[in-house]
This record gives sequence, structure tokens and C-alpha cells, in this order.
Amino acid sequence: MQIRLGYELNYDFPQSTPMILALSIHYSRASDIIIPDYLTTEPSVPIGGYRDGFGNWCTRVVAPRGRFRIKTDGLIRDTGQPDRIVADARQHGVQDLPEETLVFLLGSRYCETDLLSPMAWDMFGQSDPGWARVQAICDYVHNLIAFDYQQARATRTAWQALNECTGVCRDYAHLAITFCRCLNIPARYCTGYLGDMGTPPPYGVGDFAAWFEVYIGGGWHTFDARNNTPRIGRVLLARGRDASDVAIATTFGPNTLESFKVWTDEASESIGPVH
Repeated sequence: MQIRLGYELNYDFPQSTPMILALSIHYSRASDIIIPDYLTTEPSVPIGGYRDGFGNWCTRVVAPRGRFRIKTDGLIRDTGQPDRIVADARQHGVQDLPEETLVFLLGSRYCETDLLSPMAWDMFGQSDPGWARVQAICDYVHNLIAFDYQQARATRTAWQALNECTGVCRDYAHLAITFCRCLNIPARYCTGYLGDMGTPPPYGVGDFAAWFEVYIGGGWHTFDARNNTPRIGRVLLARGRDASDVAIATTFGPNTLESFKVWTDEASESIGPVH
């Protein structure tokens, strides 16, 4: 299948302001790209880029004073298959983990392992280590948190999500990631596109999505505590320790985000030119 994806972000800046954007399709999907998701701005400004410490492609711009639009529209090939379930994937002992996974065992800005460790072991310590343990965590988080877009808050941590029992997809991911790390399972935060393909209506407003990956059974596997069911059409943008590492846009000055649109839709094989 083919997926048409993109976004349009409209800002108002009171002064010239540097920005870092993590809005490019992840390099792991490079071979699937049919029409590249080139970032454009209006008005046009110089665009630079770099790889961050996690391998994500980040874009640098300096937004001019006034209204500023950031947009892309691309096309990607996808298998159309749901997230893989590997029920026999086992948990590794910490001493056996690859070095590059170890950073994803540690507490981070939104994932307070020190606060949640006793609870994690009390609730999940007796579960079968591996896939079943991570799924038990997802089941708990999915049932605990009530999704409420109106209650989104950029500063909410895993501990706060646990106590407030409300949030959006990033809060589900942060809490599940924290429980996994408490139980010595490497877990990393993911952000990207996830449309409603393969799900029944009604459909929500388009937005970027958050999920997470854990290292078990010798590899990284996708879990989604918010939806808690295998989905099709995920397109990764960036990975990190938590949302602070992969913010869609980081601005170094005051601004107003006046509007944004995100689209992720199945496209026909005879797709026309992108707009």
C-alpha cells in the first residue's frame, strides 16, 4: 500500500527565532519513500540539517518575524501489515544487553524510574519476563489513562499521568516506558505518523502519534499502550529517551502556534502530484 502523509504548521513570531524540527521520515524507512517529504517554509528561509545523538534527522531554521508556515507532503510505501506480535520474545539479563540499549534503562525527563520502581515490581514483577510482561504493562496503562485531547499538557510526566489518570498518546507511552525500565527492559520513545487505516469510524482529528519500542528477544519491538492493538501504517519520525529528545518543534523564543494539520491517508497506486 501507499500512504500519503504530511503536515502544515502555522506560527506567529514576534521576533526572529531559531527553531529545531524533528519532522523528517526516519532513515530506517528511506527505501520506502516514493515522494520525499521535503520540508518547505513560507516565507522561504535557509534550511540546515544534522543527525542528533539518536540518529534522527533534525532540521534547523530561523523563523522570521511575523507569520511563518512549515509544510511537507510526501508519499511512502508500506507493507500494510499490522505491528508484529512475537509472543515468545524473552527478556534479557542486564549483563547480556547490547551497550547501545543501556541508555534506555535509565530515568529521563518524563520517565521517573526512581518514583515508580517499587510499584512496577509489585505489580509486574511476578509476570512472565518478556513479551507477556510488556503486554501486561500496556494493558494496565491502557485501562488506567483516559484519553482526553483537551487535557494535553507538555509538562506532564509519567508519575503525573499515573496519578491524574488522563492524557494523550505521549502520556501512555511515558508511563509504559517507565514501568519497562523499572523492570530492566530497555524502552525508547517513538514519534511519527499513525493514521486510522484499518480501524472503524469515527476518526479523530489528524495529529502526530507516540508509541514505544522495547528490546526483548534480541531486537526492538513496537508496543502502543494508547491503542493497545496492532495497527497498520506506522511511519516513524524519531526515537529517543522520551518526548524531550524528539520534540516535533523546539523554538528558542516566544511564539504562537496558530494552527496545525497532519494527514496520514492511504493513497491509490496512481497518486497524482503532491500539493
